Amino acid sequence: MTQVKQGDTVRIHYTGTLNDGQTFDSSEGREPLEFQVGSGQIIPGLDSAMPGMEVGEKKTVEVACDNAYGQPDPNARQAVPRDSIPDDIPVDPGTRLQMQTPQGQVVPVTVMEATEEQVVLDANHPLAGQDLTFNVELVGVDPA
Repeated sequence: MTQVKQGDTVRIHYTGTLNDGQTFDSSEGREPLEFQVGSGQIIPGLDSAMPGMEVGEKKTVEVACDNAYGQPDPNARQAVPRDSIPDDIPVDPGTRLQMQTPQGQVVPVTVMEATEEQVVLDANHPLAGQDLTFNVELVGVDPA
């Protein structure tokens, strides 16, 4: 059997859970996730678990937050004037929105707090600060 190595393109089925057992993402019912090992296309902690696996192998991979989406960055929170957001855009806490930087880059944000004067937006990844567990099955490998 071929073992996965850096540069190979792999296809995996996975289920990702939080420490409390809640599923945050899964490939169930979808095509497998395909990526090139070592290319930075997925979080480092999961990527580094791929080398040495063989097609059909299943494993559980625990990924500390520093090897997933990192620690929350307090500088990624910003208060913006309420009147700078159109009235038809919901600003309930927890709402996911997309903002655009002056350079045209789209940034996903979460509404953390809203008052009549301002809205606090958080651009941290929703899983920042979370340790993650992945149950993975390698379903395909194309050697580099």
